[in-house]
Amino acid sequence: MSGGRAVRRQRQDVADKPFIVIWESTRACPLACLHCRAEAVPDRDPRELDTDAAKDLMGQVAAFGQPAPLFVITGGDPFQRPDLLELVAHGKEAGVRVAVSPSGTPTLTPERLRAVDEAGAVGLSLSLDGSTAALHDGFRGVPGVFRWTLDAWDAARELGMKVQINTTVTRRNLDDLPDVVRLVHDHGAMLWSAFFLVPTGRGKVLGALTAGETEDVLNFVYDVGLTVPAKTTEAHHFRRVALQRRILADLGEDHEEALRLGPLYRRLRDRIGELGLDTGERRVRRPPLDVNAGRGFVFVSHTGTVHPSGFLPLGAGSVRERPLTDIYRSSELFTGLRDADRLGGRCGSCEFRQVCGGSRSRAYGVTGDPYAEEPWCGYVPGSFPRQRELAALLSGGATGKADGAPSPARTAR
Repeated sequence: MSGGRAVRRQRQDVADKPFIVIWESTRACPLACLHCRAEAVPDRDPRELDTDAAKDLMGQVAAFGQPAPLFVITGGDPFQRPDLLELVAHGKEAGVRVAVSPSGTPTLTPERLRAVDEAGAVGLSLSLDGSTAALHDGFRGVPGVFRWTLDAWDAARELGMKVQINTTVTRRNLDDLPDVVRLVHDHGAMLWSAFFLVPTGRGKVLGALTAGETEDVLNFVYDVGLTVPAKTTEAHHFRRVALQRRILADLGEDHEEALRLGPLYRRLRDRIGELGLDTGERRVRRPPLDVNAGRGFVFVSHTGTVHPSGFLPLGAGSVRERPLTDIYRSSELFTGLRDADRLGGRCGSCEFRQVCGGSRSRAYGVTGDPYAEEPWCGYVPGSFPRQRELAALLSGGATGKADGAPSPARTAR
């Protein structure tokens, strides 16, 4: 096998400490996004964690030990909270790295972004769901969001902030994904995350992708990893794809034929060629990180309830009543989700289950069972023809622990 890693393992013991903690600071948001998990509303909920409770939550995150998990303040729109800057500054004092994931609204002024940066935020996460105003504004439900987002993106970059761009993958924008990548390439970003829709909140009414379409998009995301730093969210089988593609490349085999990719993949690749993004200087591909709901990832709602993911609405307790460290380490829900042997269906018998595990959020959203098989994966366990090479790769030949600080992750908005 060639050098480098196909998948990154988490540096810390995932049973002891999460890689990232997402806090839904509020559900207040002026947008009306078609996919919104939070079903955001115009006004703040009086049950939200207040300033003191939010600072206490940061203390609970710090209690996991140094380096503390990355703490992402999301929503709704966190700029609807007047204490946002105070909380970012408090996180820095408490030894907790804080990233902010705001909505694309007129609140994203250069002055406010500068204030967030000066308060100590380590990064910014923005959503871009189309390469045009018609596509993005239509998805977000408010005219002007596309322009506000681009302006905020450029302003943050000028300030030297690390920016992550998140794109929700739905039927509405499948063929537009290469053009979104072009914007990421041209404007510059630390990371592009393709978020695969989970049928929860308003997202229940949006059409599902087929397993074949999902496979085509995952392979496309893998390809553009040589053009922009790319990852997926709620598409954990991307790690399977990374392993398969690594083996096929080492053997000089045609991945399109070997993996039986479909016409969507070919259209996406052709469009990348038309945009001139498949030539020129190539970057080093960023290996996907092995993180899943409850396994390195934890979500705290605006009222303080703790969930394995913002898209998995099963609660394991409240930070008002029980320390987050205790909930993450010992609650039945979290310990169960970290046990790959509890997975059912094809996921339970899959040779990739230890490094993939499928979207537990989507499994629950579709079937009501968080341990059910991944609905958007069509892989038949054992069908990959290079099992010997795969076994060698999974044994550690091209996997390793994550290095460096985590980036601002996909928000649970």
